Amino acid sequence: MSFTDSIADMLTRVRNAARNKADKVDCRNSGVCRGIAEVLKSEGYITSYDVIEDGRQGILRIELKYGPNGEQLFSVLKRQSTPGRRMYVKRDAIPRPLAGMGVSILTTPKGVLSDRQARKERVGGELICTVE
Repeated sequence: MSFTDSIADMLTRVRNAARNKADKVDCRNSGVCRGIAEVLKSEGYITSYDVIEDGRQGILRIELKYGPNGEQLFSVLKRQSTPGRRMYVKRDAIPRPLAGMGVSILTTPKGVLSDRQARKERVGGELICTVE
């Protein structure tokens, strides 16, 4: 089976695993997916991630994180830019989900960054997804 949008596949797997209270979830490995996992880890939405070599592309194993009573740390994990409709934002127009309580994830010339990091680096880019 071929995938046309590995980012949407990763976000859907993480969203479904969090809804089912799974401890970890496996996704396909790619540079952008690793970047998204790194931003989610730095923002505190996941515990960790590992790349497992399988002789092909590799597997990205993500360990999910929950609140003290087992509640999800995010309610919405939404893909913004799709292969059929790319969304680019300037550095002054980067969205602030939940008035700054959520995170926007962008791919920029300096790598995959959160909205806070992109504002600090003063760069814009393609808006991949938002976490609320």
